[in-house]
Amino acid sequence: MNPFLLSPAPAVVASAAPLALAPTLPLGQRVALALQQLHHSSPALAWAGWLHVGLALLATALLFFDHRLLTGAPVWAKPLKFAVADGVFIWSLGWLLAGLPAAARPAVAYIGWGVALSMTVETVVIFIQAGRGQLSHYNVSSALNAALFATMGIFVVLNTALSAWAAYLVWHHPLAGPAAYAWGVRLGLPLSIVGALVGGYMIRQLGHTVGAPDGGPGLPGLGWSTRAGDVRVAHFLGLHALQALPVLGWALGRWAPGRAVPLVWLGAALYAAAVAALFWQALAGQPLWRGR
Repeated sequence: MNPFLLSPAPAVVASAAPLALAPTLPLGQRVALALQQLHHSSPALAWAGWLHVGLALLATALLFFDHRLLTGAPVWAKPLKFAVADGVFIWSLGWLLAGLPAAARPAVAYIGWGVALSMTVETVVIFIQAGRGQLSHYNVSSALNAALFATMGIFVVLNTALSAWAAYLVWHHPLAGPAAYAWGVRLGLPLSIVGALVGGYMIRQLGHTVGAPDGGPGLPGLGWSTRAGDVRVAHFLGLHALQALPVLGWALGRWAPGRAVPLVWLGAALYAAAVAALFWQALAGQPLWRGR
């Protein structure tokens, strides 16, 4: 009998993350099941994700009361984006690792606490700097600003190392779920690390725009430069391989089960090529979309 079509008993919740993807379950039940699995597998990541939900709501509220601008954008826009992005990363990683067997549980716990701490420190520093009316990234204009930027950098490096450990685990251990979904997880994690390393390039350059100063005209809501190259585009796409490729694997497992695994590999190759092309485009000083 296929376990992915069953409503799991509570004892099963901890060990089979893809159960929450079962198409026969109502959406609300799948969401509740995914959260149960996440809390059981990695409480640290679960609660860190809820903290980021709260911070995103706080940043949203502050947008209505604090109308200061920083590099031409509302000062609380960046904290909002990072609270959402880091929260999505935290919950995605925790839920994907819930499919690992019991032998990997101790390692998952260490990864969970480390990632929860790393992402929370980064987001809190961004909020602190927004409250001070200061840039959080690439800001070395004073000893305090440089120290806060360096603190974020240390924890970003830690998070990347922990993500690499997580990638080792999903390649070393069997994962619950169809083969195509498992390969989506195995290929998505390393590509997300590549996305993080693109962020390291921005830190080294003390900026994300190529061919113009940071700031200025950008795509609505995203801020990506419309007049010069912007490395954040490749950074964004690479990071979200963590979500895109497991979802691709799950979808292909349903719609093309006989060819799903090679198609996931093909999808991962095309995704990696897109990240590389966007990175090259940014380094050439070309925007994703050129404004008037």
